[in-house]
Amino acid sequence: MAERIVKEAQVPFDLGGSRFDQIATDLFSDYSRSRIQAWIKEGVIQVDGQPMKAKEKLFGGETISLNVEIEAQEEHQAQEMDLDIVYEDEDIMIINKPAGLVVHPAVGNRDGTLMNAILHHAPETAHVPRAGIVHRLDKETTGLMVVAKTLVAQTDLVAQLQERSMGREYEAISIGVMTGGGIVDEPIGRHPHNRQKQAVEPVNGKDAVTHYRLVNRYKNHTHIRLKLETGRTHQIRVHMAHIQYPLVGDPQYGGRLKMPKACSPELQEALRDFRRQALHAKKLELAHPTTGEWMEWEIDLPDDMQHLLDALKRDMQESGSEDSEYY
Repeated sequence: MAERIVKEAQVPFDLGGSRFDQIATDLFSDYSRSRIQAWIKEGVIQVDGQPMKAKEKLFGGETISLNVEIEAQEEHQAQEMDLDIVYEDEDIMIINKPAGLVVHPAVGNRDGTLMNAILHHAPETAHVPRAGIVHRLDKETTGLMVVAKTLVAQTDLVAQLQERSMGREYEAISIGVMTGGGIVDEPIGRHPHNRQKQAVEPVNGKDAVTHYRLVNRYKNHTHIRLKLETGRTHQIRVHMAHIQYPLVGDPQYGGRLKMPKACSPELQEALRDFRRQALHAKKLELAHPTTGEWMEWEIDLPDDMQHLLDALKRDMQESGSEDSEYY
């Protein structure tokens, strides 16, 4: 089922002399400039009832009209699945993603993904690019994600991500004992020899900034809190491995499991049983795309990470030391 958008606006005279696409983007600010330009090219945004090229200049006083029908995304199937919904209204949905759930359908994962579940729970997202998913978490990463339920909300949330105004904080368990927090400001791009991985790429990478601080230190591990300025693929995993503190359970960037010397049998078992990267999207902050209200959500660590932290704490205590709390 298609959704039709019909809008009309008069060009203010103080915008006279500007390009058609610039004026249309200003008047129809609910939609991104790239989308406006695509609609102009398709001829569904017109000036005084006539199509016009994006670069042509207007005088002021003209009427710009938008009349477009957005087809639902038929290529992805809606599937009934359990969703842990933390918050929902007419515009957005905040989801607590479990480990093991793939976000987008892809080769090898055509269904059973978060997108399939969203399309079933909120059918209106079929009219929004990627069913309203504006950022993603890796398959084995848990925690908070925001989903846009309308095209207007999607445009606004993407802009917040691009402007770096959306707040995203994570908690992780790294291998090695850190002496303090810091910032990793290193560009990330595709690994030159392994297309399945990302890497710090000073020449061809895109800018990536990760802030981290200590929560607890243990004998051979550190519990850390991280804040992202950017959202590159595998950013936290790549940056922590780059500074020699890879995440527990991350064979892609941390190598094979190595048992710490003289650790308790309980901790050995906990480390062996932890079969994913120890990374959780704990906190999310954003301006509501319709009301502008600043909103935030925070979610507890999943049971598997908390169990591992408990084992690390007991191992520390059994050795006669106390873990060092910083947060």
